[in-house]
Amino acid sequence: MKRLVTSLLALLGLATACERLEYENADANTFASRIASPDVVVLDVRTAAEYGEGHIQGAINIDVKEDNFIETAKSTLQTDKTIAVYCRGGRRSVTAAEKLVAEHYKVVNLEGGIMAWKDAGLPIVTDEYETDTFTTKSGKTVTFHALVHSSIRMDYDGKTIYIDPVTKLGDKTIDLAEMPKADYIFITHEHFDHLGKDAIELLTKDQTQLITNQSCKDILGYGTVMTNGDKLQLSDDIEVEAVPAYNTTEGHQNFHPKGRDNGFVITLDGLRIYVAGDTEDIPEMSEIKDIDIAFLPCNQPYTMTVEQLVRAAKTVKPKVLFPYHYGQTDVTGIPAQLEGDGVDVRIRHYE
Repeated sequence: MKRLVTSLLALLGLATACERLEYENADANTFASRIASPDVVVLDVRTAAEYGEGHIQGAINIDVKEDNFIETAKSTLQTDKTIAVYCRGGRRSVTAAEKLVAEHYKVVNLEGGIMAWKDAGLPIVTDEYETDTFTTKSGKTVTFHALVHSSIRMDYDGKTIYIDPVTKLGDKTIDLAEMPKADYIFITHEHFDHLGKDAIELLTKDQTQLITNQSCKDILGYGTVMTNGDKLQLSDDIEVEAVPAYNTTEGHQNFHPKGRDNGFVITLDGLRIYVAGDTEDIPEMSEIKDIDIAFLPCNQPYTMTVEQLVRAAKTVKPKVLFPYHYGQTDVTGIPAQLEGDGVDVRIRHYE
């Protein structure tokens, strides 16, 4: 009897092992050959910070350690594609492969991870967009990607949020097709450097929620409309408030008339983020409190001068300030002007 039980346990163990191995393991060169097929999607399951340091060309980034990894994967990855998964050294990708196989995905796993890939002399690409990562009150991370001008990408708890995404601005092209689909897209107003129809189409999936003002909804034909002062609870830990954004300088009011456009205060698990939109230093900024991270625009005649931005920063008092939408304006002197105000000014490529 003991021998029979032992045999049964061995068989059960073998069966379990077989279940764990219902995906293909591949060395770096084989993996490279497999991902050349258009029927294969490359999935990087490391953190956003690791991904930004260097990744395989075309890889989608979903962190396997996030609690909602499978939910994000299922909303992003097609089941009729083979998923080519990798991590740093091969451990996390095994976990991801097992989870994906359980959801009936076909999976090929890179043995040895991106370290083996680099050892084989195969190419990686670095994230050309500067990133900054912050921690929420419960220890979750929020990573900001500086895309261009007024376009921002935020990655939070397996969700991806875009502000005013565009695919091209001047001579710069933003390859949104290589980025994760959006859970939420916020559009502040209808100007070409904020409302990109092609960008929205590229980033939209079945569950994407578009949030904007009435004029953008009129142009697009859909979207959730917010007006100044409106609040939305998007999930248990994501809240957004629409705040005023407008011009006050004589002769400039027609660019952004009062009451039409939005700025947004987005709260992610207690982390409060103020994206001002196209605005000058308006009186309503005194009502915007407890801001951790602020994005304030700086280029006349459309938004603020440097002096106005400094006044706005002293009014809002964010812990971290990103001047954005600054075009050819010289913003390099702003950190010195706010040195004694407890504001950490970070200049990124938001020309």
